[in-house]
Amino acid sequence: MSDESIERDLSDRLSTAIGADVTDITELEGGLVGRVFRVSLAGREPVAVKVDDVPLENEARMLAYLADETALPVPAVHHVESGLLVMEYVDGDGIFDERAERALADHLAALHDISADAYGFPFDTLSGPFLQSNPWADSWIDFFRDQRLLPFARAASDDGSLSSDGFERVQALAERLDDLLVEPAEPALLHGDLHPGNVVVGDGAVQAVIDPAIYFGHDELGLAYAERSPELGESFLDQYRRHRPIPTGYFEERRDVYTAFHVLENVRYFGTEIRPRLDEALAAVGV
Repeated sequence: MSDESIERDLSDRLSTAIGADVTDITELEGGLVGRVFRVSLAGREPVAVKVDDVPLENEARMLAYLADETALPVPAVHHVESGLLVMEYVDGDGIFDERAERALADHLAALHDISADAYGFPFDTLSGPFLQSNPWADSWIDFFRDQRLLPFARAASDDGSLSSDGFERVQALAERLDDLLVEPAEPALLHGDLHPGNVVVGDGAVQAVIDPAIYFGHDELGLAYAERSPELGESFLDQYRRHRPIPTGYFEERRDVYTAFHVLENVRYFGTEIRPRLDEALAAVGV
């Protein structure tokens, strides 16, 4: 289908779904899931529209949970149906300065302050286009191994993005998790994929956080995801520490484990070209 046909179909669907005439459609740089558009409407504020074959109802449900249960700024969901998600359009200036770093650290720490009785989530969620299973577990290490590390490795092996040697090395890492990781004092609510690319900033403030992959886990995993981004430095960490301590051993030992998992996710998302980065990450944890 041509871009012109896609926009015409999108215009028709939106007019029916939300009862407003479309005046302009502009495609935005999106993430890993679908195509994202800024849509201008007659007599209404513009909206952000995501179109894809993955269950966008799941993303809408995660956004609704964050809106209802947390203070994290997320776009309001206006409409969702199969293949179509209509959200509030949140504008920003894209300038990730020290003020924005500190503001994001404030939001991340506040999110991690929200706890649960176990690790997992009330429903399965999505990480990018991929389902992540969230059965409740009493042990973080068991949950991380059995619901995150090994399932992502098996899926990447099955689709050919992870080599047999890489899969064996991830298995070796899984076998060592009891020695490498620690159980946190309590579960923390994780965004699941928090980095500057999923944050709308403007005038030094966080205007919105998008593309959640939420569940209750170890706050160190959420911190490791965020601080891998080159835009986030000492200002971010300093501000986070003002709210929550970073336990001894995180930087020296455990961060590398979580980094390896993040790179494994990227192998599954982006394919074989990421394998050298995974080799380096696994080597850093001694497997």
